[in-house]
Amino acid sequence: MNDELFPGASDLEGRTIRNIAALAMDAPAAANSGHSGTAMALAPLATMLFSRVARHDPSDPHWPDRDRFILSCGHASILQYGLAHFFGYDLSVSDLRQFRQPLSRTPGHPEVGVTPTVEVTTGPLGQGIANGVGMALAERLLREDHGADLVDHRTWVIAGDGCLEEGISHEAASLAGSLGLDRLTVFYDDNHITIDGPTELAQHDDTPARFAAYGWHVINLGEQSNDLDALERAARDAMAETRRPTLVVVRSHIGFPSPTMMDRREAHGSPFSREAISEAKAILGVPDEPFALDPDLAALNAALLAARGGPAAAWRGRLDDAQERGAAFMRQWESLGRLDAEVLAEPFEGATRVATRKAMQRAMDAYAAFTPGLTAGSADLTDNTGVILKGAAAQGRDAPGGRQIHYGIREFAMGAVLVGQALHGGLRPAGSTFFVFSDYLRPALRLAALSHASALFVFTHDSVGVGEDGPTHQPVEHLAALRAMPRLHVVRPSDANETLALVREYLADPHPPTTALVLSRQDVPVLDGADAAASASGARRGGYVLREDPDARYSLFGTGSEVALCLAAHDALSERGIATRVVALPCWACFEAQPREYRESVLRREVASVSLEAGATLGWHRYVDEALGIDEFGLSAPAPFVFDHFSINAQALVDHVVARVGVGA
Repeated sequence: MNDELFPGASDLEGRTIRNIAALAMDAPAAANSGHSGTAMALAPLATMLFSRVARHDPSDPHWPDRDRFILSCGHASILQYGLAHFFGYDLSVSDLRQFRQPLSRTPGHPEVGVTPTVEVTTGPLGQGIANGVGMALAERLLREDHGADLVDHRTWVIAGDGCLEEGISHEAASLAGSLGLDRLTVFYDDNHITIDGPTELAQHDDTPARFAAYGWHVINLGEQSNDLDALERAARDAMAETRRPTLVVVRSHIGFPSPTMMDRREAHGSPFSREAISEAKAILGVPDEPFALDPDLAALNAALLAARGGPAAAWRGRLDDAQERGAAFMRQWESLGRLDAEVLAEPFEGATRVATRKAMQRAMDAYAAFTPGLTAGSADLTDNTGVILKGAAAQGRDAPGGRQIHYGIREFAMGAVLVGQALHGGLRPAGSTFFVFSDYLRPALRLAALSHASALFVFTHDSVGVGEDGPTHQPVEHLAALRAMPRLHVVRPSDANETLALVREYLADPHPPTTALVLSRQDVPVLDGADAAASASGARRGGYVLREDPDARYSLFGTGSEVALCLAAHDALSERGIATRVVALPCWACFEAQPREYRESVLRREVASVSLEAGATLGWHRYVDEALGIDEFGLSAPAPFVFDHFSINAQALVDHVVARVGVGA
């Protein structure tokens, strides 16, 4: 049919677009909060994707081989909620009426696990693009491992001007082009409007040329954002590309077809007035009352999709036909490719000295071959961080099954790509860099924790022990900063064998938490005897007692390399007749999850206590009376000098305790 507003749209598609546009005005107006204009302008594109191109199935929303759809410009969340409702997913009109209301299924930005069709949590602009790179990479890896009959889907991303202005888009696009992720398509909603005003206030990029330079296939549709046939042709051209990801540039008009709000910055983040809504609804030809949504559309669209063959059911048929290969795929899918063998890494000899980062490599050597979901890589620091998968090919267009991923010097993109892999399903990715550069990927780490993404972030060179590289490379505040992040498990093992055990536990967990594993550059004493036994039994609980004494006058607390200093101080104080106890707290989040009785037995708060850690003291007072650490930036000098300069040594603990209880007290 020839639709005056939406050329090429069928009657059903036209009605769907009009209802999504109406909803995009009604829901923010009811909430007095939200973004109408972008959702209105993108309604034709999104409807085309869900109606004609994307392979999805509302009768089975989570089947593994579905296409992935990511709304990187997550402020337009009402668009995705409208798609879910009008294409038959479990999202009611009542849910839509609760847009941005407490505990609703339609939050202000898309949150994975809350609303059907939402694959990743978006909102902080640009990260959805990098998540899409991770999902496309996950699809490629699983397809190589299990066959195209079981894994054969695509990743579709809608991104806006803000997404492409954010630096992560540059990092992620460069990586995707280098890897040749041909099953990734990003639609760039080029509406020329930001919150402040026209994009030309701050941006004059030649975006098509930039992406072409990254190695992308670029399609510039120009002024065809409402032409469904043109949009479909672009999508199918992208599908035909077999060596490169595709960027489709669509010049849209924010707030279309409102005569008073279109192409205005106010359409970006302000609910429309009652008058503006009425004017736009008159042009759309929909009822001029809030949430007067067409009750037939959900069933009609779901029936249309079902009539095309029910892709989820067809896939499950292929899964059955694949027999053992299909069963192997499902085992990996359901466990995120967990470690599936009883193998144990060879322990390090007690009373030797080994950097905990070296234990990471031994863990990879022992466990990687038995962890089918593992991918590993770094931001250009693979040899330094211990995440080499020996014998694995480097991921690339000519090695699509390669599990060793070279992310390049792109920490932020690496973090968000890990999130995309993890939330895709079937994988448990690990990425690594120096701990100080956790600053560069912190926004992605935050969304990983918010999303419950099972991703392992390996951070090495964990303290001023970095030495001569100086304060620019010496993490000080980073432990405190990451421990403040909800849901994130920050793990700083006491020695190399504890590292081996905790890595194994992470790889064997069917659904591990988002984890930051923080490891030393410098050698650390390997626990021996009873100390090693205490670590083996207690480390997984996040906190444990290494040395206990019922008559202790002081408790000495430490993490990582400072646990050995606490033990040395314990011995020195014992020679002076001062009884102490030693506690390691490798993971505060794990420790807080333990029963109260256990935590109390470890802490024994009735005993005076002090902590020693080569980092900021912020946060330690929840566990100890006084904290010794480093509350300033480091300095460039050999590591032993730096540790002594900041009194990160056993003598500092001895002096502290003696000053408070006296010699032989």
